[in-house]
Amino acid sequence: MPKIGLFFGSFNPIHIGHLMIAEYFVENTDLKEVWFVVSPNSPFKKKDSLLNENQRLYMVNIAIEDDSRFRSCDIEFKLSYPSYTCNTLVFLKEKYPDKEFVLMMGEDNLEGITKWKNSDYILQNYEIYVYPRIGSDGTQWKEQPNITLVPAPYIGISATLIRQSIANHKSVKYFLHPKVASFIDEMNLYRK
Repeated sequence: MPKIGLFFGSFNPIHIGHLMIAEYFVENTDLKEVWFVVSPNSPFKKKDSLLNENQRLYMVNIAIEDDSRFRSCDIEFKLSYPSYTCNTLVFLKEKYPDKEFVLMMGEDNLEGITKWKNSDYILQNYEIYVYPRIGSDGTQWKEQPNITLVPAPYIGISATLIRQSIANHKSVKYFLHPKVASFIDEMNLYRK
């Protein structure tokens, strides 16, 4: 069965850091594809801080449209809110029984995984590939058999920094895929 990496996120907006991590995982692990799972509403984020989910999905689509290793996934748009990873995983497993799904996450998210709904189920039934994040330390999890710490490069780019920069009329040209940058500019997004 092909292994698919599930890269969950609000992608508010998707940026080159996301794309770099996805490419690193496809090129340096046993993942064959990465699916960008756009979360319409995370239980850990305020809904009013998020751009409309269809605009975020569109930006993911235009950022990855020329790369067959990547795919967008709007499965959480069809599930009840808020979006819980455990529910999404069950739904994906039922819909795609011929695929093996692996979670991809940063060390910062791993630190809080025990607060997730049904975290024991996730930890016991799914592999989790973890990329390093500045200021986080996932080494306490290295004995957990389903968790793999992947020595990917540190990426210090965040969507928060990008949104703040845009709001302050600063250039983020090299932080975004050119098509995403054009869309944000055309739609006057994140300007406040």
